Amino acid sequence: MTNRKDSVNEPVKPANEHGEKIQKVLAQAGVGSRRAMEEWIAAGRVTVNGEPATLGMRVVEGDVLRADNRTVHVKSAAEQDFPRVLLYHKQEGEIVSRDDPEKRVSVFEKLPKLRGMKWIAIGRLDYNTCGLLIFTTSGELANRLMHPRFEIEREYAVRVQGVMSPEQMRQVTKEGIALEDGLVRFEKLTDEGGEGFNHWYRLMLKEGRNRVVRRTFEALGLTVSRLMRVRFGIINLPPSIKRGKMAELGTGEVGMILDWVGLSAQAIEIKEIVNESQGKEVDSGRKANFRSSHSKPGKSAPSSKVSSEKGVRKAKAGLGRSSSKKT
Repeated sequence: MTNRKDSVNEPVKPANEHGEKIQKVLAQAGVGSRRAMEEWIAAGRVTVNGEPATLGMRVVEGDVLRADNRTVHVKSAAEQDFPRVLLYHKQEGEIVSRDDPEKRVSVFEKLPKLRGMKWIAIGRLDYNTCGLLIFTTSGELANRLMHPRFEIEREYAVRVQGVMSPEQMRQVTKEGIALEDGLVRFEKLTDEGGEGFNHWYRLMLKEGRNRVVRRTFEALGLTVSRLMRVRFGIINLPPSIKRGKMAELGTGEVGMILDWVGLSAQAIEIKEIVNESQGKEVDSGRKANFRSSHSKPGKSAPSSKVSSEKGVRKAKAGLGRSSSKKT
């Protein structure tokens, strides 16, 4: 018969084998992507209950993680906060950054205040670009939507000074345009017409390089005078969200997004989202405008009967009224 007292001399496992992997917990808390957290762990920048974390380590309810200056308390599955997702209609003249040496207006200044979490911007729009911005409290969801390997579709309404030739339209959708940081090719490009010197186009691409749309048109000798993002993945910019306004998605809509990117929400208790706007103009419960028949991230998208044509028409009408503003 085995002496049970001998078991006290056995090595203690660094974490519960039934817990969650530490990099996943940190990613869900918005500290960084899973890969980044693995690098932090290897570099000794993460501790669990005051002890250095190791790769492959699992943590359970009650454990306290510290990654640099961020502290994360591990909760049970039922206590985890359901990811929050916020849609914002960005205006020109706003920057998508928390730190700006020029002290320009930041979109983060307008978002609802959070306790123990932070808003993560899913992609960016440059200073002179308007349209759909998505924010979430889930680092893992943000990574799924931003990582290049998932090839999330972005759709834009763009107004340029001049008209593209048939050869230019063919080149940018078939061969691609060589930029200093690599080739860019639009997955879709349609002529939306225009009056006088200004002409509208609608385009779709699957990457988010810095100023990629503007730089592509510049390479063709055309200047972009207005640029608006009308869709990101399955989410269209709802016509009901006016410029400078925002709307928080309900748990059902967030669940649809989680399912679309392949993240399970079954282990998380879906709670009613509490509006912590503190005076901010947030419409919690307004329905999102989802694109139907859209493929999962990383797969080729099938043709869809539901498009962003309505959003593009509104973009043309709305941006046209403000054409006197500087870009």
